[in-house]
Amino acid sequence: MGVPKRKPSTSRMKMRRAYNSVLKLPQLSKCPQCDAPYVPHRVCPACGYYKGRQVLTVTAGA
Repeated sequence: MGVPKRKPSTSRMKMRRAYNSVLKLPQLSKCPQCDAPYVPHRVCPACGYYKGRQVLTVTAGA
């Protein structure tokens, strides 16, 4: 069985692990109120609704 001869350096390990975050893009859902794309479990930036109720007041054109 192959066993590493030396411990990988911290820099090398972090460089390898840093690429994993690049692969995951945020998944967007459609808002049931205004059909705008939004990140799940967050307030919709277009209309201000979350779980069927208005949480933020969004002004048009601001």
